[in-house]
Amino acid sequence: MIIFQDVRKVYGKDKTKKVEALKGINLEVKKGEIFGVIGFSGAGKSTLIRCVNLLERPTSGKVLVNGIDLQSLPKRKLREERKKIGMIFQQFNLLHAKTVFANVAMPLVLQGKPKDEIKKKVMELLRFVGLEDKAHQYPEQLSGGQKQRVGIARALATDPHILLCDEATSALDPDTTRSILRLLKRVRDELGITILMITHEMNVIRDICDKVAVIDGGVIVEQGSVLDVFTDPQTPIAKNFVRTVLNDELPDSVKRLIAEKRDDQEHHIYRLLFKGDATNDPLLSTVAKKFPIDLSVYNGMVTEIQGSPFGNLIVGFNGPKETVDEAIRYIQSQNVTVKEVE
Repeated sequence: MIIFQDVRKVYGKDKTKKVEALKGINLEVKKGEIFGVIGFSGAGKSTLIRCVNLLERPTSGKVLVNGIDLQSLPKRKLREERKKIGMIFQQFNLLHAKTVFANVAMPLVLQGKPKDEIKKKVMELLRFVGLEDKAHQYPEQLSGGQKQRVGIARALATDPHILLCDEATSALDPDTTRSILRLLKRVRDELGITILMITHEMNVIRDICDKVAVIDGGVIVEQGSVLDVFTDPQTPIAKNFVRTVLNDELPDSVKRLIAEKRDDQEHHIYRLLFKGDATNDPLLSTVAKKFPIDLSVYNGMVTEIQGSPFGNLIVGFNGPKETVDEAIRYIQSQNVTVKEVE
């Protein structure tokens, strides 16, 4: 659906003032996915998403949308293809002098659609986003969440195949954010629209995305399914983002307890990562019965990522090294990831 092929974007012509915002991006967003790109401010994520509809033109490389290189199209054909790409923004970008109805109708008016067709389409969209009763109000009369719903309705007016979300929830409070994410999920599930979203909020990625890419300094440093990246991040920046949601940092009291156990040759401390069905199994109880060792749970949490449970436990194993190693091998055979706590 969307393919980035070695995309680079450089701002400025003076060698001393050049800024390389994107450095060889290779990325694929498949049809029907909700794909998230996360990074800190200045990482290049806004430039990346704006390259899809050519609000920013890549300096080199290609962005293919539905197999078409938009950069190769003449202006008239490009305008037609852009209608298939909707976009919503962090600050809503609504026309404050026009009503909710007029804001949603604007893309259809610009296309010269008949008034009856416009009225029918706009009211359908306002019903879909839950704002049918706000049609004749103005943006200043709406809450932030309602303004974003208007923005979503407007983006859907041209029946796009793709929806681009540029920090669509970062100006909203947590409860409103969750309601907007539920609406975007309906957009994908009921309308079949592929969504590419950028954000600096890892909870947004957790709650709605199928896949995620982490961008840093104009480079994609890690990507994969949300479950894989959350449960086993490979890069320091991904680990930092995941920590903001899972909060698996050990309390100081636990750190002190672990430090006290370091010199005990028969005490070994591991992090156990459970995914899916393994989260529900009585694994530690089974291990305690099966092997002559003592177990101590120092810290733990269970959460849900894209409908799949995920558990993260810090466990102390007390016993001979050979027996502990045997117990660890058994745990690993049960599809549980085991990492020694350093």
